[in-house]
Amino acid sequence: MMEQTKLRKPIAAGQFYPSDAKNLKGVISDFSDKDKVLQKKEVIGAILPHAGYVYSGQVAVATVSGIDIKDNVVMLGPNHTGLGLTFSVMPNGVWQTPFGNVKINQEIVKLFLNKSQYLVADAAAHQDEHSLEVELPILQYFKRNFKIIPIAIKTFNLSLLKGLAIELADVINTQHLKSSTIFIASSDMTHYESEEVARKKDAQAIEAIVALDEDRLEKIVKALDVSMCGFAPIAVLIKTAKLLGAKGAELIKYQTSGQTSGDLSSVVGYAGITIY
Repeated sequence: MMEQTKLRKPIAAGQFYPSDAKNLKGVISDFSDKDKVLQKKEVIGAILPHAGYVYSGQVAVATVSGIDIKDNVVMLGPNHTGLGLTFSVMPNGVWQTPFGNVKINQEIVKLFLNKSQYLVADAAAHQDEHSLEVELPILQYFKRNFKIIPIAIKTFNLSLLKGLAIELADVINTQHLKSSTIFIASSDMTHYESEEVARKKDAQAIEAIVALDEDRLEKIVKALDVSMCGFAPIAVLIKTAKLLGAKGAELIKYQTSGQTSGDLSSVVGYAGITIY
């Protein structure tokens, strides 16, 4: 008897982004810079925000539109729900969006699971978690055929995060997957502080990220109490990227929710960053 394909239905469609494919395409298209002829850049990974598109969509689209999306996308996200295990990878099945289904690359998942002492096959962490789902339609808009490896993380322990990164990089290197794989780390920046405070805190965090220094990032997050939800996936991405030969990083776009809402007293910050 054939195993039934696991379908992960969208939980953020109609809230964070339109549930209708035509409307969704129009929203992403409106965020795209039509006059800008972009040379798609080869990158190891990117950091994208995951708020409602009305707030963070411009940042995510500006970042994704300029990169070469590979056939395999390792998606690293924070676990907001508390469900599931510490390092949870959904092992197989498909994720549904208004643009169609995206398959999980179960072969790469198996390689990661066989190598890792941290990663566990666990779909529960992903069922009600929006941080990876919100990235998918934007990726699909620019590339229709790719597979994902969705990983949700709910620890801030840097030594554990580095341990996972070492394992992920080892698999990518030994299996010669670098040319066909890109990493996406999902994170918003400072939450619910004034525009002025958010920009100051986020500037220092972004400086550490662009310097590819996860240790410095941890110190800044702790010292300044930076409420970025995706410290963990970003730390994993930075360490993994360096082990894959990263030479640098670039801030593509930064803005806050205040630029949309007009309320500068309590904003959330959004950054789009590439690592190459």
